[in-house]
Amino acid sequence: MKRIIYAVLLVSFVFVSCNTQAKETKEAKLTDKKEVVVKTIKLTKADFLAKVANYETNPEEWKYLGDKPAVIDFYADWCGPCKAIAPVLEELATEYDGEIYIYKIDTEKEQELAAAFGIRSIPSLLFVPMSGDPQMAQGALPKATLKEAIDTVLLNK
Repeated sequence: MKRIIYAVLLVSFVFVSCNTQAKETKEAKLTDKKEVVVKTIKLTKADFLAKVANYETNPEEWKYLGDKPAVIDFYADWCGPCKAIAPVLEELATEYDGEIYIYKIDTEKEQELAAAFGIRSIPSLLFVPMSGDPQMAQGALPKATLKEAIDTVLLNK
C-alpha cells in the first residue's frame, strides 16, 4: 500500500513540475516575441480613390494624389509568390519609412481595381512617382531589384 501511495505522490510531483515548467516556458516565449509593426498599408477602392488616384472622375489623365511616391502591391492571400514578397515589402517599408508609401491591394476583394489596372498575374507592382506615369512590374522581384527600382523610378537617386 505504501508503494502505491509513494507512486501516486511521485507521479503527482512530476506532473505538477512539468506543468509549471511548461507554463514558465510559454510565458518566456510570449515575452521574448518582438512586436511586429506593419508598415505596408492595405487599400480598398475608396482608399485608392482618395489617396492614390481618382480614375472615376478623371479617367483620361493619371493624377497622383499622394504626398510621397508609392509602390502598390496587387496580391492575393492564396498566392505563393505574393506570400514570398510580402516580408520583403515590409522590410522596404521600414527602410524607406517617410520617403515612400507601400500600399497593398487584395485582388480578390478589390476586383474592380485589379481590372482597372489590367492585372492578369500576381504579384504585380505599380511604381508611382510623384510626377509622370506609373510603371508596372510583374512577379516576386528580389529585394535588390525592388530597391533599385525605388531608388531610380521613385526617388531619382
